[in-house]
Amino acid sequence: MEDEDKINSERSTKRFKSKTMKNNFFIAPINNLDDGCLMHVFSFLSPIPDRYNTALVCHRWNYLACHPRLWLRVDQSVKDLSEPGVFPDLKTAVSVARPGDTILIAAGGSHPVSNIQIKKQLCLVGGGELPDETTLICSRGSDSALEFLSTCKLANLTVKAELGCCLLHRSGRLTIDGCVLQCETNPLDFLSCPIVSTARSCITSTPMKSNGDSVTVLHTRIEGGAKAVLTSGDLVLQRVRVIYTRTYLYFWFDVDHQ
Repeated sequence: MEDEDKINSERSTKRFKSKTMKNNFFIAPINNLDDGCLMHVFSFLSPIPDRYNTALVCHRWNYLACHPRLWLRVDQSVKDLSEPGVFPDLKTAVSVARPGDTILIAAGGSHPVSNIQIKKQLCLVGGGELPDETTLICSRGSDSALEFLSTCKLANLTVKAELGCCLLHRSGRLTIDGCVLQCETNPLDFLSCPIVSTARSCITSTPMKSNGDSVTVLHTRIEGGAKAVLTSGDLVLQRVRVIYTRTYLYFWFDVDHQ
């Protein structure tokens, strides 16, 4: 009788262990990956909010999600600039970045920018919870804060310009998602414009225009200036949608070939 109870107990233990192993396998198989594989998985996530949120899961995911291989960082408060992937200003980060890189700009304070040309595919992302927490300021006398000559994306950022424009679009596909574009209100505000596009679309024999020049604005506040968009090429403003809240106007529109 005791032998039979012992055998039944051992069988129950084996079944429990087997069931536990199966449950663990199905619950958290991703944690069984090594760091290199897991970082590769993270690289497919959109920087904001998905990759940003993965950094909040645990210490290991925070280390991998914030690794310089996935994005560069601009942080004026960092004093040890020998840390890989960290830069004191946006201009330096842009010059070092490789096509396809994401640059995370630290929240808090203001980041001075002036006529920064971006000639490679980059994604610039504000590190705060709201776009107001990460501000790029373009001083008077500059033509623009950022000048785009390649396909790029801006997300979760505030860009301010006293005169001139916040964003100058020369070529490529520019996406502005969840940002704030502000031109200072003063007697000369008719000389300023949040977005200026001088691009000329690439017209081909095929109906697809995905490789041409365009500007796409999504859920973005635009304040001040003579008009939201000024075009001097052959792109035109279209598909405009505006949502009015108690304090702000949010815009969705495209600047594309008609």
